[in-house]
Amino acid sequence: MSAPPKVYTIPAGIAFADALAAGVMAQAGDPLTLAATTILLPTRRAVRAMTDAFLRVNDGKALLLPRLLALADIDGDFDGLGADDIPAAIDPLERRLILAQLVMHRPGAFSVAPDQAIRLADALADLIDETESEQIDFAGLANLAPETFAEHWQKTIEFLAIVTENWPAILASRGAIDPARRRVLALTACAEAWKTGPPEGPMIAAGFIAADPALADFIGTVAHLPLGSVVLPGLDRDLDNEAWDAVEPTHPQWGLKTLLTRIGVARDDVQLWAAVPHAAVDALAPRRRLLSAALLPAETTAAWPGLRIDPTACGGLARVDCQTIGDEAEIIALAMRQALETPQRTAALVTPDRNLARRVAAALQRWGIAVDDSAGQPLGETPVGVWLTLVAEAAVEGFAPRPLLALLKHPYAAAGASPATTRRRVRTLERLVLRGPRPAAGLDGLCLALDQIPAERFIEEEDDKEAIRHWLVDLAARTAPLTGLFRTGTIGLADLLIRHAEVAEALADTPEEAGGLRLWRGDDGVAAADLFARLAGPAGDNLPDIKIDRYPAILSVLMEGIIVRPLYGAHPRLAIWGLIEARLQSADLTILGGLNEGTWPPLPGDEPWMSRPMRASFGLPPLEARIGAAVQDFALAAARPEVLMTRATRVDGAPSVPARFLSRLETLLAASKLEIPKHNAASWRAWAEDMDRPADFVPWLRPDPRPPYSVRPRRLSVTAIETWRRDPYAHYARRILRLKPLDPLDADPSASERGQFVHDALDQFIQRNMRTLPDDALNDLIRAGHMAFADAIGHPAVAAFWWPRFERVAAWFIDFERARRRGGAFPIATEIKGVLTVETAGADFVLEATADRIDRLPDGRLAIIDYKTGKPPAPKSVSEGAAPQLPLEAVIAEHGKFPGIAAASVGELAYLRLSGGTVPGEFLPALGREAPEPAIADAWDKLVALIDLFDDPAMPYRSTARGIDYDHLARVQEWMLGA
Repeated sequence: MSAPPKVYTIPAGIAFADALAAGVMAQAGDPLTLAATTILLPTRRAVRAMTDAFLRVNDGKALLLPRLLALADIDGDFDGLGADDIPAAIDPLERRLILAQLVMHRPGAFSVAPDQAIRLADALADLIDETESEQIDFAGLANLAPETFAEHWQKTIEFLAIVTENWPAILASRGAIDPARRRVLALTACAEAWKTGPPEGPMIAAGFIAADPALADFIGTVAHLPLGSVVLPGLDRDLDNEAWDAVEPTHPQWGLKTLLTRIGVARDDVQLWAAVPHAAVDALAPRRRLLSAALLPAETTAAWPGLRIDPTACGGLARVDCQTIGDEAEIIALAMRQALETPQRTAALVTPDRNLARRVAAALQRWGIAVDDSAGQPLGETPVGVWLTLVAEAAVEGFAPRPLLALLKHPYAAAGASPATTRRRVRTLERLVLRGPRPAAGLDGLCLALDQIPAERFIEEEDDKEAIRHWLVDLAARTAPLTGLFRTGTIGLADLLIRHAEVAEALADTPEEAGGLRLWRGDDGVAAADLFARLAGPAGDNLPDIKIDRYPAILSVLMEGIIVRPLYGAHPRLAIWGLIEARLQSADLTILGGLNEGTWPPLPGDEPWMSRPMRASFGLPPLEARIGAAVQDFALAAARPEVLMTRATRVDGAPSVPARFLSRLETLLAASKLEIPKHNAASWRAWAEDMDRPADFVPWLRPDPRPPYSVRPRRLSVTAIETWRRDPYAHYARRILRLKPLDPLDADPSASERGQFVHDALDQFIQRNMRTLPDDALNDLIRAGHMAFADAIGHPAVAAFWWPRFERVAAWFIDFERARRRGGAFPIATEIKGVLTVETAGADFVLEATADRIDRLPDGRLAIIDYKTGKPPAPKSVSEGAAPQLPLEAVIAEHGKFPGIAAASVGELAYLRLSGGTVPGEFLPALGREAPEPAIADAWDKLVALIDLFDDPAMPYRSTARGIDYDHLARVQEWMLGA
């Protein structure tokens, strides 16, 4: 006959692990009894927390610990649950891939790519485990009345029925069962065995806030053992019976209520754990009552107006609302850093927001602090995981500029040289080859592009052109095992992984160390090596041959499910906990971060395999129960003596909504004219800002460099004169410092290149037809266009947009040309270079120009015409000298400095606007209705004055904030603010 159940609780706010350890030691009385005690805990993290707690309670002295077992890991060190005769659980990776294969073979419109299938397989595995844990028979799928659901769900039910009918046979063929099934069988077998033969030593189940039926029965069995007991965290004994009866799935006590119901224990029969100090319980009682009232079930909140909140309930609470998640991370890191100023003081961040956790960990690196993040890091986000992904992406994309640079700039990239040498070579390759239009495909294409670069452009003494070429050839050899495979359409995963690892190692080689030793030795390297080894073995055979272009996505999703946790090196007094890890642990300062709706609690979302009505009909717990568990985690953490609550008012640029329990707290406190203290919020924000604010700030002055006369340019084009006048600093940066903007990576052909293509086509056409036009003039111009566009016509943007525009331009241009020649004007030169020497007080100044086209007008005068595929300057800009190109070309023409064209007056300055749009082309007089002579004379006078002005060494090249490409070098935003 079983003993009366013994169920205890440790109130919220009390350090659960420490109180449990103190009580167990007090009950044991002597070391041998303590060693004979078994404590059953939810997770391995809880086991670690209890180990630390026993050491704290014993003042760090050595002792024989109780047996600490995690019920989440029956296959680990748990051999006392009757699991010896139960079949082994199927390997999780093998199950993922088998289920993924089944999902991929789903008929009709439901077929998906392998990476998407793996994600759906993960959700299907979760559904199978949840169904097994809840002890529901999949035969119940037939009772879901699929005709009442949408067609999509009907097809899904049919698929689930097929899978679940055949899944047991698949498992049986491998001599295995589902992990959840094995856990249920083991717990049930152990519970039955203990009912007839109870363990000899004390048995304690502790730390559970919810339980599925098998676990609840097992916990109930422990509670009824002669030496058994159950210790629950944070059971709310302040709720009245009406509120307790109204507890619903979203309430924090839902899991505990369900657990107590399943084990047959009334809430009033749950006792206080003996080791809990009554003084601590009383001291924290106002906070617990505040949280209990704030989280009342919705139908009982009518009691709020009559509640009187004890003002001491807010003692130890603080709240900071930050503008962004970045600000929130900085403030949390600062609070954790401040905690270290007090000896032995501990601090912990509790948050479900992994982005926030990573930011805080990074911010703590400012002080060289490595913090223990209990959630770890997905393998794909570790250095080794990122490296493996980059290798795969670069190979799949044919080592195109962007993925190639990302790969070669990774810290592991060495390719047989030292990392420093590789970085230097990558910079040279990027500057000379990778920026601008994409070179031919592959590393061979890079070699061809490299051959076109003049040797004098290689400025690194260590890396001449030949050294870079040899390096590219070596890279091609090291990547050959993968590039050879990627020429095929599909391939087996095992073969692909072996070649992938081979290339990843070869690219990580250094003269001092083999790439394999560099990659596979750390925590992330060991995890990656294990994944590759298992995928290259029998587990990988469960996935059919895959398309090459899907491989990086498949690898990424496979790495998502693997969490890497550092084994050592974290700070002993700071930690970052997930919600589950925080349930049993405590710190002197508890920081609750990410308190926004949708983050904490997270939105329950939707399941891909069952809708909410389907789950309810099938008998699965409602998804809203996950909200209740998250709110319980908040209640447990917020009840601790010193708590800092933080949230960001904007997340990813969008306004955020405070977490529901935070809003409830505010509303309840406001009724009693109280609030969570925010008096330090401004200080926290100010301190965070001060960390990056310099002690003194001197505004940057407008730059006005005064280079010596000897380096000031004496030869310029007419287009450079325009820049010189508009923004002298941009002229200084380009012509004296010789700084040129970098082209974008893997650039599409630019607008300037389009203009050049059109110029080249028109030049070829006019050169062939200077005096008369052929009958097939349009076809002749189109042929010239094909020749001009030849190198770029294969680019999608050029073929889809530029070429059709050119065809419209060509048709308009032929009509224009015929009409112009009928009027007596005809071209006499195209793309002609002219040079004019300007005599000044100093050394001679040379002005040069390349005129797009010069025509002879019927009266013998000249016309200077410029082709524009973009918008030409306004007549006012030309007449006032802001756009002096055409007037200065006219000056050169009037001086007879265009070869083969005698000096003559210029009677026309014009632009041909060749947009190819709705209006394909326009003839636009550059000066409108004004005669050109005054503008030409004015341009000459202003040029001479400009040369004389800057011949004075004291004349600065001052920034006017109109240089565009060089404004950032002039730090325009800084000096303009102070102007």
